[in-house]
Amino acid sequence: MSEYYDQKEIRSADERSASLTREILAQLQHAKTNAPAYQKLLENIELGDLSSLDDLEDLPVTRKSALIKLQQEAPPFGGFTAFKEGELAYTFISPGPIFDPQTHRRDYWRFARSLHAVGMRKGDLVHNTFSYHMTPAGAMFSSGCHAIGATVIPGGVGQTEQQVETIAALKPSGYSGTPSFLKILLEKADEMEADCSSIVRALVSGEAFPPAIRQGLNDRGIHALQAYATADLGMIAYESSADSGLILDEDVFVEIVKPGTGERLPIGEVGEVVVTTLNPDYPLIRFATGDMSAIMAGTSPCGRTNTRIKGWMGRADQTAKVRGMFVRPEQVAELLKRYPQIIRARLVIDWIDQTDKMTMHCEVESQDENLSDAIGVSIRDLFKVRGAVELVEKGSLPKDGVVIEDIRKYD
Repeated sequence: MSEYYDQKEIRSADERSASLTREILAQLQHAKTNAPAYQKLLENIELGDLSSLDDLEDLPVTRKSALIKLQQEAPPFGGFTAFKEGELAYTFISPGPIFDPQTHRRDYWRFARSLHAVGMRKGDLVHNTFSYHMTPAGAMFSSGCHAIGATVIPGGVGQTEQQVETIAALKPSGYSGTPSFLKILLEKADEMEADCSSIVRALVSGEAFPPAIRQGLNDRGIHALQAYATADLGMIAYESSADSGLILDEDVFVEIVKPGTGERLPIGEVGEVVVTTLNPDYPLIRFATGDMSAIMAGTSPCGRTNTRIKGWMGRADQTAKVRGMFVRPEQVAELLKRYPQIIRARLVIDWIDQTDKMTMHCEVESQDENLSDAIGVSIRDLFKVRGAVELVEKGSLPKDGVVIEDIRKYD
């Protein structure tokens, strides 16, 4: 069984369906009893009438985009949590702001399975470059590594030279972080003539994983696979081999629905990812992520039998992900509040030199270098990622309602 994390990964479709049905029906009762938000949302739902996974389609959808308001009305988590006092280990803050809980539950975010799939094992040393500051990504990967018995170097973001020196000195065999940052680290290592060849496995996430970067890592002897997770739900799906789709985690139920509705779409059709999680501490039910994907026919060639999805295929709204962080229209609106000199703004995201680049185009009456510098500082403050600023003439931006324009084309 060493190839697979556990027996769940290779059970039959009938076994999985029966198990998920039992577990989700129990989760619904648990949520309705212990989470105030679900006491209200499921108030008129007779749970005894539900008998199959198909019946979930009749339940209400909760949208990630609605969490900000819901959490403001019932701080800090909107009434969606069901853990007891003293069980909360961390409160994270994602852009929005959206507050994300983590209890003391082992492998709370369920990352161990994806780390196992890429080949990481007990005793491995993993260099984790996801952020440990405010947002949960760093903790997600660390807790998964600890669950499989691996040791973590908490590299976090930035400080490229110091991270290269650490990798050269400690010689980790694994990496976790965005694929573009791994590429940056390796190129910096070449420049510094530092040996980072100890890294032979990588679990990447937080952004697209273009074929050019995957091939570049493979040419260096690095087996890299991607995972798809969110700050609210944790692990949703992961690769077991390149270009064969992402396998759903065993502790979630995923539907692909017509955006803006709860109506399921057939296999192969692109729609919004809606997830029901079996996490008893944060029992999100029919949670609409805003991400787009599609279910793939058949099963993975690796032998894992769960459903596969095609991976991230865009957003159902104007929200975008830049270097592992979501950027939202609400953040652009907040920027305009800070600077009344800006008449209209449009955030343009591009893919240049195999990395995300974002530029805030701001309509102003006149050019002002000090204003440009100040806006740049505020972008870093509001979006948690750096962006360029371009001041443009009044009336030069299109009046098409687009606040965030994603023009990335991956080679």
